[in-house]
Amino acid sequence: MQAIRDDMLRAAQAFGKTAADMVFGEGLVGARVMLVGEAPGAEETRLSRPFVGRAGKNLDEFLKALSLARTDIYISNVVKFRPYQVSARGTLSNRPPAKEEIACMLPHLLREIQAVAPKVVVTLGNVPLRSLTGDKRIVIGACHAQRIPAAAHAHAYTLFPLYHPASIIYNPALRAVYSQDLEQLKRFLDTIL
Repeated sequence: MQAIRDDMLRAAQAFGKTAADMVFGEGLVGARVMLVGEAPGAEETRLSRPFVGRAGKNLDEFLKALSLARTDIYISNVVKFRPYQVSARGTLSNRPPAKEEIACMLPHLLREIQAVAPKVVVTLGNVPLRSLTGDKRIVIGACHAQRIPAAAHAHAYTLFPLYHPASIIYNPALRAVYSQDLEQLKRFLDTIL
């Protein structure tokens, strides 16, 4: 895994990133379940850990609903550094990763998935869904909670798309859908774990 991380850092240097900017995946190598988000935010970058900000609190609820502990899974992002924009006032705010950032980091994510070798990869939001399916037009609203056969190099797995945990922060109306999707994921995981 360290060689993959070293390669990720070298790739990110093309965007002016250093080791301090990187938030690598963490968790159990060999985990049966891997979660993939789009990119770290400010809090994740500060702590060098994925999913520890506001969305991380929702992720904790998500894991509890699935009867999983963070130590049972592997968590990563498509892009391993924070994509941000600078406002007129000079403050930083998150932005979606640019297609060049995704294209640069995706081969390394595929190697990471192959190394972890999960049975299920749960994508959290559109960016990881589009990245791992290769379909730039697919949207989470049309395929959430569906099982999609996928592969990372020689490793086959089932992709299970979910809304990003932050989506229920910004759109509370999604909470019921998200809960139903988690129930479907739990039933699926119960059959394969």
